[in-house]
Amino acid sequence: MTRVVVTTESRFTRTPDGTVWTADVADHRFWRRYSAVFPWVRVVARVTDVPAPGPADRPVTGDGVEVWPVPSYAGPAQYLRTRGRLRRAVVAAAGDTDAVILRVPSPIGMTLALARSRRGLPVALEVVGDPHDALAPGAVRHPLRPLLRHWMKRQLRRQCASAAAVSYVTERSLQARYPARPGVYTTACSSIDLPEEAYVPTARPAPSRSRLVSVGSLAQPYKGIDTLIGAVARLVGAGHDVTLTHLGEGRLRSDLEELAVRLGVSDRVTFAGLVGSGPPVWRRLDEADLFVLPSRAEGLPRALIEAMARGLPAIGARVGGVPELLPATDLVEPGDPGRLAEAVGAMLADRDRMAAASVRNLARARDYAATRLTPRRIAFYEQVRDLARQRVAGLPAGRPAPGARRTSTVGPAAAGTTPTTSPGATTHGRKAVR
Repeated sequence: MTRVVVTTESRFTRTPDGTVWTADVADHRFWRRYSAVFPWVRVVARVTDVPAPGPADRPVTGDGVEVWPVPSYAGPAQYLRTRGRLRRAVVAAAGDTDAVILRVPSPIGMTLALARSRRGLPVALEVVGDPHDALAPGAVRHPLRPLLRHWMKRQLRRQCASAAAVSYVTERSLQARYPARPGVYTTACSSIDLPEEAYVPTARPAPSRSRLVSVGSLAQPYKGIDTLIGAVARLVGAGHDVTLTHLGEGRLRSDLEELAVRLGVSDRVTFAGLVGSGPPVWRRLDEADLFVLPSRAEGLPRALIEAMARGLPAIGARVGGVPELLPATDLVEPGDPGRLAEAVGAMLADRDRMAAASVRNLARARDYAATRLTPRRIAFYEQVRDLARQRVAGLPAGRPAPGARRTSTVGPAAAGTTPTTSPGATTHGRKAVR
């Protein structure tokens, strides 16, 4: 039976009992989606050993899912220092008979793609982000940012042009910038997989207060929370009784707290830290009146779709797939606190507009329900499985199996270490990376 090997840039932790953990959405349930087609899932990811899981951590490993850990680098300098060990670990994660899906853009994914290309082995891609936006001015603080941006855009274009199958999280934007070659199986399928309980039953009435909420990692500047704090200061200065709660953690938190102090809005801005996914986040969203996404870069933001599923009106930056989710009236250019303050203020001042946005956003979020996305995702996995089986059978990697579709399947609006295994799992004869 065909196993799938999936690369990710998620960072995991591992406790002494061998369990791998995460505080983000990439937990065991996330990776189990591949089990609809593949009997075993191996996740290739950066792993750091810790004595105990964090308060918001959930297991990654478990039934049908193992993690193949690779050196845990952070940033270009550490990547270069660990490149040799990283390459050996990544290449050893997948055998010739495995199906391989690379979640890109990703240095780990690029490493495995190059190794398999040299051996004439197919890879499939899930394009989940855009280096053009992620490495745009202001999104990352690094002296080599322009060079890295150009290089990663070029690499992602090459990967998409040579992949055996491609799934994009957006409906249009990533497809236009990083096209697959003609005739290759493609689909539009968001990584989001919202259960029915993620949706409120009805839209919200117009609120009487002005409570803003934002969600995102504070590890890099690209989430634009500095822009949002600047907008809050302008709103307060204009007489708006507005507050902001941010859900998320990262190394820039102290800098952002100092920014709130300098702008005189520290009493208006609350940093809630890490909040567990699912009901804990939904409760926080339900307490707010307006969701704000000030990002300088996005693929198709899960946080925004979750907020829309709770019936929240929203203002978002015009980046990535955000324009596929919100109308032009609810979009602003990234990095401009003045324009963001104007957009937020105009929304808060118009109760009818707020109520209409709640209705519209809840309806649009329904396009990302699990019941709608799962069939499209399974069809993509089946194509990837068939490609791997063709290889085992000795067929050329690009030749379709009987009945396989080669035309685009883009649907309607939707959107060293050793391997870590669950109890009783095997490594399928794979030699451990030491």
